[in-house]
Amino acid sequence: MIITEKIKPENSCPKERISVAVDIEWFESSKRIQHKRARDGKEFQLKFLNENPNLKHGDILFQDEDNNYVINILPCDCLVIVPKNNFETASICYEIGNKHLPLFYDNDALLVPFEKPLFRQLLAMGFEIRQEERALLTPLKTSVAPHVESDSLFSKIMNLTQK
Repeated sequence: MIITEKIKPENSCPKERISVAVDIEWFESSKRIQHKRARDGKEFQLKFLNENPNLKHGDILFQDEDNNYVINILPCDCLVIVPKNNFETASICYEIGNKHLPLFYDNDALLVPFEKPLFRQLLAMGFEIRQEERALLTPLKTSVAPHVESDSLFSKIMNLTQK
């Protein structure tokens, strides 16, 4: 079965259908082309050619008479950091951002996929950090678009490429 777009979140669908999980890893949520198998054995080819699919936990890929085939983001080994104040939050985000690692949040905790060097570094800096199995469901948007009216080197290069 070829899927080119997701349907809608699970909570907005009729409850008389059975939810069948299509398991993915957190890093597969933005992949445009992939092959997946649902827990009942049904195979799917995901082909989101025009845009990033941005798959979220609970998104419905396909419906038939009896089933909703729903995205299930699997838990993974991650670092859990609960900052004590705004300064700690900024410091942690700065260190993680310098490594270009994805950052997630859940309640008051910052989550990062586990990396031993980062774990050691944050411990050495005095932050309280734990290693846990968690599903990375809520990414923080970490990219910033440049200001168009700026005369920075970046904007000059962008203007040259658009001609």
